[in-house]
Amino acid sequence: MIGIVDYNMGNLASVINAFAKVGESVALESNPSKLNQYDKLILPGVGAFGDAMEHLKKNGMDRAVINFAKSGKPLLGICLGMQLLFDNSEEFAKDSNGTQGLGLIPGKVVAFDESKFDRPLKVPHIGWNEMFCKKPTKLFDGLPKDFYLYFVHSYHVVCDDKYAIGKTHYGYEFVSVVQNGNIYGIQPHPEKSHDNGLKIIKNFVKI
Repeated sequence: MIGIVDYNMGNLASVINAFAKVGESVALESNPSKLNQYDKLILPGVGAFGDAMEHLKKNGMDRAVINFAKSGKPLLGICLGMQLLFDNSEEFAKDSNGTQGLGLIPGKVVAFDESKFDRPLKVPHIGWNEMFCKKPTKLFDGLPKDFYLYFVHSYHVVCDDKYAIGKTHYGYEFVSVVQNGNIYGIQPHPEKSHDNGLKIIKNFVKI
């Protein structure tokens, strides 16, 4: 049984539809006390990091997600949901410590630094871009070493390379897919990435 964390941040319908396309039913879950009943969990998200953490903390969903991850069962963060897995974010941060995240993967979330771009580009990063596989992972089973996915974001994660299983180039190279044991995160939207994205979703179902 797969649960999708429902905390009023993101277009959940597209995620549900993507799982339906691979023949898998999922359940929206807004009750933190029920997260442990699921075999796998999806943490989606669209919007601002700080707002998302406030929504998660409002009823203790943040702690419930952390406890689920610590149980060893597979967890997948998508887009903002991936960023929330990290220690902190500089997005709308009130001080140098940043806005606190879930702390499930060591690292931080930063804005694209346009001063480092190798050519003029617009931020946010919107559209199809190539994802380069850096390490073998069950999430990429049956996919080529490099393939295209759909992105929409202005911030990206910075972390140790041991967690980076996929990278993408937009002005400079950044980490776009991560794994820390049973915890997975993907910056692009697999639910909007047609066949490649559906393959990733199908692979997560099999993990």
